[in-house]
Amino acid sequence: PDLSGHEKFGLGNVKYNISRIHVTDIELPSAFISLLRGSGIKLVIGNASLTIDMNWNIRTWIFKDSGRGTVHVSKAFVTAIFSTPLDNAGPTSISLTSCRTTSGDVDIKLNGKT
Repeated sequence: PDLSGHEKFGLGNVKYNISRIHVTDIELPSAFISLLRGSGIKLVIGNASLTIDMNWNIRTWIFKDSGRGTVHVSKAFVTAIFSTPLDNAGPTSISLTSCRTTSGDVDIKLNGKT
C-alpha cells in the first residue's frame, strides 16, 4: 500500500506520499526452521538483504519535489516464533507469537526533479 502523511518541522508542515512500492530483490542466504516443543515453529533468517523501489513526493509551503527512490537493507536478521495449536477442531491455523528484526545497513537513494 501507499504511505502518506504529514510531519511538522520548524516553520511548517511537510506533506509526503510514497507510492508504487515494489520489492525488486530479496536474498535469504541463511534461513533455518525448527520445531519447538509444545506446538511451535521457530524461523531464523540471517544476513538477509532487501531492495525496494518507489515513487515519492513531498510538499511544503516553500517548495514541492518528487521522483523515484530505492531503499536497500542489508545484514538483516529476523527471528520469528509461530504457534500452531494441536487441537483437531477445524482447519489448521498458525499465529505469529513473537518477532525480532535487526538490520545492519540501510541505504536510501532519492532521485528527484524540481
